Amino acid sequence: MMEYLFPLKKITNKFKSIHSKEDLKNFVQERSAHVTQTTLYGYLKTRIGTRYPIMIEDEKFADSINIAKWNIYVAAISDLTFYVFSYLIDKKNLKKNDAEEIFLNIINEESKNGLSKNISENAKNEFILKAKNINWHQYYQNNPFQESGLALYKWSPIADELKILDKEIVLNSIKLKWNLVENEFKDLTKNLTFNH
Repeated sequence: MMEYLFPLKKITNKFKSIHSKEDLKNFVQERSAHVTQTTLYGYLKTRIGTRYPIMIEDEKFADSINIAKWNIYVAAISDLTFYVFSYLIDKKNLKKNDAEEIFLNIINEESKNGLSKNISENAKNEFILKAKNINWHQYYQNNPFQESGLALYKWSPIADELKILDKEIVLNSIKLKWNLVENEFKDLTKNLTFNH
């Protein structure tokens, strides 16, 4: 059933360290997919309960999940890309900001995996606009994963009247997942410094 969201060999990777742009891209892509998958599925399972396997077979509901997963995933990729570059720029003296390049690479790659043109174009435009206006030295400290939390809340295919009751729980669930990713990233980059 976990195959349903992303065909992820990706999700199981254990990172030993991050040394290159490719490592950074893989980390962003895999951890964003993992957070999206676990929070969206977790929420749906909790809300739908024992009817979950039947609902998954319903074509209309399956389409809704598909739309939700891509919208949440692109928000997660954006949040995490901004987070890692903000952290590296502020804490590790990174001078070369490749955030946009990495983000666009991931989005273009995922377009081959079923990400729709509409969602991908919107995500690219929003990212580029946001990148022009953020404070790279402070972003990672100020609720950096807000957008993906709101995307999870907005796009999850759950009736609005139930969603309202769940808002705090949903936002907290994704926040806890992101906390683990933050701690992992800090650990993976603890010996990393840029002096140029």
